[in-house]
Amino acid sequence: MNKARGIYAAVLLFLLPLAACSAADDGTTNSPAQPLSPEPVVVESNTGAHSFTVELALTPEARAHGLMYRTELAPDKGMLFVFEDSAPRSFWMRNTYIPLDIIFVRLDGKILNIVRDARPRTETPRQSIGSAIAVFEIAGGRAQELGIEPGDYIRHPLIDNWQQR
Repeated sequence: MNKARGIYAAVLLFLLPLAACSAADDGTTNSPAQPLSPEPVVVESNTGAHSFTVELALTPEARAHGLMYRTELAPDKGMLFVFEDSAPRSFWMRNTYIPLDIIFVRLDGKILNIVRDARPRTETPRQSIGSAIAVFEIAGGRAQELGIEPGDYIRHPLIDNWQQR
């Protein structure tokens, strides 16, 4: 598994400059360049497996900017914030124009908690209920529509979740 993870990291490092060029050339994003993940985020819940195409927020700049200034987010899109360490996390919605579901994720991929329909344009902290290695943001209301709950699992190669439950 470590070899596969290393190959995935090398592919991301190769794609990062290409994604930056694409974002700058086509003008479709108002945020720092976010590479599109070659792998979807898959949420495994009691209602099935739900797949999302995601932008990755891997750098401090990208994580600080997140989905700010966006006026829409398609139902099958999202942003995955991945951190270097597992720690309590707190997000706010200043300069975020759309409601979001903020999903806090443990190192093993298990969902800790979900802040549903986080109100836009506020500085109210939205916090994890424990240590999170990642945060997954999707359009507000989607988690409830799809039956995504705490205890479900997020699958993505950047989250160390290939261990058996």
